[in-house]
Amino acid sequence: MFTFANPSYRHPIGYNQGVFSGVLGMKSFNNRMASATDDPGTKGWLVSILELGAWFGVLCTGYLADKLSRKYTIVLAVIVFCIGVVVQTAAFHPSSIFGGRFVTGLGVGSLSMAVPLYNAELAPPEVRGSLVALQQLAITFGIMVSFWIDYGTNFIGGTGDTQVEASWRIPLALQLVPALILGFGILFMPFSPRWLVNQGRDDEAIAVISKVRNLPVDSDLIQIEFLEIKAQYLFEKEISAVKFPQYQDGTFASDFKLAVFDYMSLLTSKTLLFRTAVGTLTMFFQQWTGVNAILYYAPSIFQSLGLTGNTVSLLATGVVGIVMFLATIPAVIWVDNAGRKPILVSGAFIMAACHIIVAILTGLFHDSWQTHTAAGWVACAFVWIFSMAFGYSWGPCAWILVAEIWPLSIRGKGVSIAASSNWMNNFIVGQVTPSMMAHLGFGTFVFFGTFSFLGGLFVLFFVPETKGLSLEEMDEIFGSQGLAAADQERQEAINHRIGLSKYDRDPSDIHEHDVSEKMDIKDV
Repeated sequence: MFTFANPSYRHPIGYNQGVFSGVLGMKSFNNRMASATDDPGTKGWLVSILELGAWFGVLCTGYLADKLSRKYTIVLAVIVFCIGVVVQTAAFHPSSIFGGRFVTGLGVGSLSMAVPLYNAELAPPEVRGSLVALQQLAITFGIMVSFWIDYGTNFIGGTGDTQVEASWRIPLALQLVPALILGFGILFMPFSPRWLVNQGRDDEAIAVISKVRNLPVDSDLIQIEFLEIKAQYLFEKEISAVKFPQYQDGTFASDFKLAVFDYMSLLTSKTLLFRTAVGTLTMFFQQWTGVNAILYYAPSIFQSLGLTGNTVSLLATGVVGIVMFLATIPAVIWVDNAGRKPILVSGAFIMAACHIIVAILTGLFHDSWQTHTAAGWVACAFVWIFSMAFGYSWGPCAWILVAEIWPLSIRGKGVSIAASSNWMNNFIVGQVTPSMMAHLGFGTFVFFGTFSFLGGLFVLFFVPETKGLSLEEMDEIFGSQGLAAADQERQEAINHRIGLSKYDRDPSDIHEHDVSEKMDIKDV
């Protein structure tokens, strides 16, 4: 029986991503922030400033996650997030919205990296994909809830000039609820065993592994998992000592310099460069599917497809949240059986087809939606299908992939670089979408459809399958088996020294009870 409780259930990112699209369409918000919402360029900045903050936040989090722990980094990110939300909720001028969203973005970016990293390091290979995918399920649930809260508060005081400012202040303030639940709940969660090993706290690491696997400490499976983590840590520590003997005194300055060299190694090491390319390009293509153009500007997009009236467009936007949430559920259940590649490739091709169909319909009827309402609803339906395709594929699987491909010594920094790619491209998409919709029209959908198709080809031909592999086995599929003979001897010596070599036998020799318990791990 697997007893780990996943913190993604309390993730505030999803609600944050969805809530602002509805707020942008509210009359009272536009009356208050008219100087920022009337111009498409400024409107793009109003949305994308959060992603710029997230990009900066996620870059800082790589170092913090290794020094403070994954757990306390999440707590710090929640505090920053809440400060930004309070500033937004109390805003009377656009400058407060800009500043509040940037600060909120710092917390969002940090959480987007720290939570999947934490989940991946506690999860066993059999269910790691499903547990990391729970973050995306929580995000889509938050998006769904935010859309319908926007729809409901839109009626406070009426939907026209009588609408009061509580209609947008309330949904913005409600961002605090999931954030505070996460910040409080994570305090009762264990530390990552891999982080504990990195800190020399081996007994605590074994205790955590034993607790979350629900197996005794002396179980073969617990000992093997711990010793594999320990062996990799010792190997990377010895390599660091050989390369940088002058920075091994444990001081802040030395640790900071080692961290800088770790970041540099992501580009200078051939095997790590491949992982960096896979992580950053996966996140690049995730954003250029256009998903956040849909999430941030859904009411405007539906209005452009002929669904006139703010209430109707918000209603159609609410359906986006529902279908995306429901589509994410199969990913949580089956991602560890189906694998990452088939899900990502199929989702990319479906999204590309949806974009092209919407582009064709928009090109044919954009001047005559009123007399072709059926075509408008068909286009709307394909936006919903697009949302479903993203929900089961690139939403969860992209984060699973970038959380599991890195070696222990630079895992925090590797995830932060990949996540920074996500947020920088998210920022660009949020910034350019209003102008693209205004000047390219149906070409916007052709553009995003092309990138969706290219993303599918990228995964199909360049991304290795990571299903069912331990985090320590990732080295093999990313080419690290070609280590120099001296490095191989060092790894074997470490394995022998810590007692891991004695477990190099047929898996059937492992105690039957341990195996039966491991097989029962599906009971999450």
